[in-house]
Formats: sequence, C-alpha cells, structure tokens
Amino acid sequence: MSFGITLPSPAKLNLFLHIVGRRPDGYHELQTLFQFLDYGDDLTFTLTPEGRGVRLVESIPGVPDEDNLITRAAKALIERSREELPGVTIGITKRLPMGGGLGGGSSNAATALLGLNHLWRLGLSNDQLADIGLTLGADVPVFVRGHAAFGEGVGETLTNANPPEDWFVIIKPGCNVNTGKIFSEQGLTRNTPRIKIAPAFEGDASRYRNDCEDVVCELYPEVNQSLEWLSKFGPARLTGTGACIFGRFPTESAARIIWESKPSGVTGFVAQGVNISPLHTKLTELK
Repeated sequence: MSFGITLPSPAKLNLFLHIVGRRPDGYHELQTLFQFLDYGDDLTFTLTPEGRGVRLVESIPGVPDEDNLITRAAKALIERSREELPGVTIGITKRLPMGGGLGGGSSNAATALLGLNHLWRLGLSNDQLADIGLTLGADVPVFVRGHAAFGEGVGETLTNANPPEDWFVIIKPGCNVNTGKIFSEQGLTRNTPRIKIAPAFEGDASRYRNDCEDVVCELYPEVNQSLEWLSKFGPARLTGTGACIFGRFPTESAARIIWESKPSGVTGFVAQGVNISPLHTKLTELK
C-alpha cells in the first residue's frame, strides 16, 4: 500500500538585489527582497512502506540524482531521524527553467523538507527545517519559512515583508547564467550602501536595483535584449543572477497584454506575486 501527496514548489523573485560587501570566506553579503510567485513546479511524494530510501521518478537532465537538492533534502531528514522511515518515491513536474534566477532548485529542496516532514510525521519546526535547508543552499530558508522577506547575510537572515502582490511578466532568455562566474567578475558592484529594513517593506522596488544586472547583460547579450524589450513597457529587472527578467504590472490583464506581444521564440510566463508561499497555503489545507 502506498500513500502520497502533491505539493507546489513555487518560484521566487528578487525584487531588488544589492551586494553590500564580501566576507573573508569569499561569500557576498546581500540585501534583497524576496517575493513568491503563484507559479512553479509540483512535487509528488509517494510513500512505499515496503521499500526504503529515496527514489526519483525521473532524473533532471545534467544533474546526477545524488546531487539533486530534492534527494539531498530527503537524505538530510533521514539522517536527522532516529527511526527507520518508509521509503519514498518523488516525482517532479518541472516548469521553472534551470539557471533562471527563480530559485527552482532551492524551492524543490524546501518542498521536499516540508513535504516529507509532514508525511513522515517528524514534527520538526520551520526553524529546524530552515537550518537544514541552509546547508543545501542560501535561498532554501526563505522557501521553508514561506513568507515574503527582506533578506540579509547571504540571503538567509530574513525579516517578513509585505510588498504589493502585483502581476509580473517573466521572460526567460535563451541562455543559462553561471552564478559562480557572475560573483567572480571583477566589474561586479560589491559596495552598495546598506539600506534600512523599513524602506524595503514599502515595496517600492523602483528605488532599488539588481547589482548583478550590468555584469550579466554584458556577458549574456540575450539577457540584455530581453531586458531592453520588456523595459519598453515599464521598469524591468533581472532576478537573482538571472537569466530571467521580470516586469511589474498592476493587473493580470495588463500583464497578459504585454505577454501576448512578446517577440517570437521568447519563453516565460505571467504570474502574480504572493507574500504567503503556495506551498504553505497547501500544507495548511492538509492539516
């Protein structure tokens, strides 16, 4: 007998991303504003009591199963538990592009942590799960906590925020950005003055910027072209280290009008920004 659930694994946007310093260990100190989207991947977890261990239904191209953040998250919970846990088979419906700056892998890891904590009845708190998530990636904790947030440190120090839940056009240029390459570039701005938390809550992202944007646009012409096109309709910005570009619109209809006029060959989607993660909304329904 098996039992399973399907849970959302939403995208995130960095409404702004400032690099305010560099630590001795080489990591960059950031200030950013995270918001979720009502769009993303889906993960299906099926418990198989007659089996043990973790199995992915399908591998993600280019990512060995043992390196997949979903597998690593599941194994971290198994190591944390002192009991023998039922086996689990995990399937993924992948919608978010890899290398897009939308946090797909980190979101998948968080959904695995929260979903398996629920299914295996481990009783771990979100704080405990966020600590485990941080060992998997700097963006995992915000997905675990599930609330839009002002992020500092490497992105793991979070203060809840409530930016406007506007609509966005998301454009994915035909390239994948190498995050390590961007953060190692000599021309990257690393000394943006720190801002206070309060202005970030106001949600006026037009006052801020993404410090990675100039470097990414210089190295990846496809990103620059997408940014120039979307900027014709209002402020547009890179999310994370890219490659995705987003433009903000007040209504769904306004966003879809722009989406319908996109150049041929352009991929992406329209979605609404949400301050409570769809994953947490779903888990609350299951309780």
